[in-house]
Amino acid sequence: MRARYGVPFKITAGVAAVGAAGLAYAAGIEARSFRLRRVTVPVLPRGMRPLRVLQVSDIHMVRGQRKKRAWLQSLAGLRPDFVVNTGDNLSDPQGVPEVLDALGPLLDLPGVYVFGSNDYYGPQLRNPARYLLEKVQGRHGLNGNAPAVGVVHNPWEDLREAFDSAGWVGLSNARGRLKLEGLELAFTGLDDPHIKRDRYDRVAGGPERDADFSLAVVHAPYLRALDAFTADGYPLILAGHTHGGQLCIPFYGALVTNCDLDTDRVKGLSTHEAAGLVSHLHVSAGCGTSRYTPVRFACPPEATLLTLTAARD
Repeated sequence: MRARYGVPFKITAGVAAVGAAGLAYAAGIEARSFRLRRVTVPVLPRGMRPLRVLQVSDIHMVRGQRKKRAWLQSLAGLRPDFVVNTGDNLSDPQGVPEVLDALGPLLDLPGVYVFGSNDYYGPQLRNPARYLLEKVQGRHGLNGNAPAVGVVHNPWEDLREAFDSAGWVGLSNARGRLKLEGLELAFTGLDDPHIKRDRYDRVAGGPERDADFSLAVVHAPYLRALDAFTADGYPLILAGHTHGGQLCIPFYGALVTNCDLDTDRVKGLSTHEAAGLVSHLHVSAGCGTSRYTPVRFACPPEATLLTLTAARD
């Protein structure tokens, strides 16, 4: 006897097939379709030569990701003036050697860095639906500085030692400088607001007047950090963390930002206003994902080459 299936079964089967195809694309194709975003930002003092800045963020390295490592290595061919690493390099406690291999050619260039929560703590397996619901409801980050019970501690000290040994400047609740062909660049950074490690009082005071240019760096673009930087007069803030939404709806955009930033500014260049002042804000969509959610949809992995030019009158 031939089985008979009704219309509801066919619809359900069709939806399941489309969902499976979408998941296969998101995990097998888009999550590995690395892109370079190019942005021009008019923020420099008049008469200052343009600066080319490579921003890398949210690498979330897991052992065996050869294509990602090769792509990151190739970015050194852009020959930027300096590199800004906005954190979350790890998604595997054994991933430090592969991060350093991927960034090896870039470590030969001047650079600065901040860390994100995943540099300190490993990711946890979670229900994706529950994760999205929490973010839509505005629940972000950890409650205080302590991780949840059972969270793996990543070897971030090894990463810091390697970055420092290469001459990159750490900016976690710190200020730092780079000298580039007669230019003095000043940087102010925060540790990750997502896990409440930011201490703005340690770096408050605004841009350094004896520097040719000052900019601000933070991993997660929480409003309290953006407000503080903008109110202090920084013309440019660089951040990561959001993954650009990671799972986006075509022609609509991101559903969540994983912080209190609005979804309209989840990635790319925008502005931020506070205390009557305006800063340019660039949020990188990053080039990785958590090892437990290795998918991207309508949001390819990326790095950004920012060309800083003289501000318009």
